[in-house]
Amino acid sequence: VVDEEQDRGILKALAERDADYLCSLPRHRMNAGTSESQNWVTCAGAMEHLTFKTEEYVPAYRSPAGTGGGWAFGVWS
Repeated sequence: VVDEEQDRGILKALAERDADYLCSLPRHRMNAGTSESQNWVTCAGAMEHLTFKTEEYVPAYRSPAGTGGGWAFGVWS
């Protein structure tokens, strides 16, 4: 299920280098369409010396039930 609130919160935390927010993400919300966010959080730790910028975020819904995924495009520089 797409979780736009959490996706946008993670992208904001990446841009603001908010490690406390990223470390406090509840594991039970890191499933299904949001599971790839774990990769972004891990990458943020390795890229902490660089600045992150979200290029685009697209909540991609596949059904009226809210299934799908959040497509985020960003860059560290």
